[in-house]
Amino acid sequence: MVEQGFRKAQVGGSNPLIGSKFAEGKFNPEQTKNSANRRIFGATKDLLSQMTRIRDLLKDKDFSLLWASQIISNFGDRLNQMALIGLVYSRTPGSTIELAKLLSFTIIPVFLIGPIAGIYVDRWNRKHIMIFSDLIRGVLVFLMPIVIIYSKSMVPIYILVFIIFSFTRFFVSAKLAIIPDIVHKDRLLLANSLTSTTMMIATIVGYGFGGLLVAWLGAKGGFYVDSATFFISAVMLSSVALRFRKPMTGVREKFRKLIKKTVLGDIKEGLLYLKGHKDIRMVANTLSLIMAGVGSVYIIIIVFVQETLRSSTEHLGFLAMFLGTGLFFGSIAYGRFGSRFCKKRVINTGLMFTGVVVISFAVLLRLYPGFFIAGFIAMLIGLCASPIAVSCNTLLHEVMSEDMRGRIFSSVEIIMHLGFLLFMVLTSLIAEHVQKFWILIATGMIFSLIGFLKLMKGDKKGRAISS
Repeated sequence: MVEQGFRKAQVGGSNPLIGSKFAEGKFNPEQTKNSANRRIFGATKDLLSQMTRIRDLLKDKDFSLLWASQIISNFGDRLNQMALIGLVYSRTPGSTIELAKLLSFTIIPVFLIGPIAGIYVDRWNRKHIMIFSDLIRGVLVFLMPIVIIYSKSMVPIYILVFIIFSFTRFFVSAKLAIIPDIVHKDRLLLANSLTSTTMMIATIVGYGFGGLLVAWLGAKGGFYVDSATFFISAVMLSSVALRFRKPMTGVREKFRKLIKKTVLGDIKEGLLYLKGHKDIRMVANTLSLIMAGVGSVYIIIIVFVQETLRSSTEHLGFLAMFLGTGLFFGSIAYGRFGSRFCKKRVINTGLMFTGVVVISFAVLLRLYPGFFIAGFIAMLIGLCASPIAVSCNTLLHEVMSEDMRGRIFSSVEIIMHLGFLLFMVLTSLIAEHVQKFWILIATGMIFSLIGFLKLMKGDKKGRAISS
């Protein structure tokens, strides 16, 4: 019997199916090998088919022009951010409050212009909106170096930045809505997937090269290059044809007017819906907490890295690349394996570990001020934070009704950016009196503590339900 058991273990292991096939003489190693080869061949065939579809999509002149113009424009946006940071560093190095004041004018248009832009993008020609926004931004960004040279005050720069980013809200809204006007509905999923992926990669690369360009050319040179990217984007967009754009009908026109009249009512309705739904409120609170935390450390980390690594933008750009790389691969990995985990536990665990990594970033960079350590930890922050964002967005889609999605996402975006703005300004004021190192430590500890307490609360509820 022992010998039989041993023989069974050798032949079939713990799998009774394999063991029985060996015993019956039906197991065929060649057949198993062929089956594996067929799976590999099938996967390769699917990959080649996907690549062929992408190649065919890029052969579409209108889509490829839009796609390329968005990459160039996206790079210009990242370069603009690096140039603004470089400008503050050249005028008031180490000042958190000056950097916060300038970057506040890039965020305020989200509240004031964002809802209006979304309405008019639905009413006007989206291609014309994008071209006009690019041309206006190109001219205004070109004027930035002139204002920097002839004005000692930052007020004219604040005004220019506010106007530039106000037109950016129109461009972004039109960019998100224009793809169905250009490609057939059968290609929409592929077009959106390709656009989202390449934009994320362009953002990651844009920060790195943007930081290097500003370090090499200075803030004024960075603005000139940025201005050129907007004009190039506008020229490319001018050749795009909106082949699938539907003409405005009388019914649709009435619908647009109704939307215009009720935009504030929709935002109010979205906020009331948030208040009355526990799961959505939990996700909104989590996203607000995350953005408040990001706002708390955003300016602090920028100035902390500048002071520690003694550079203006080159190291910042590459650190943003590492962070973006972590977010990108973390999102892919979680999308592949995350379905087996409870999303609320993922969110709380992510908060806890993100806090720990932020603390590690501050401590290690202070003890061992080197770029590679900072880059590695920045990538870890991205890996820890990405499952939080993916889980939050997925939970929102799962628990909200379809007819409320637009209003909910608009309301959540307003709450998120408000939290970001308030805490960015608050911690920048505190940093004038407290060391930036301790602000990073405190923020990391708060994140970890909140994540840990929520995990414990969730476990306690689970045990109470099971008992």
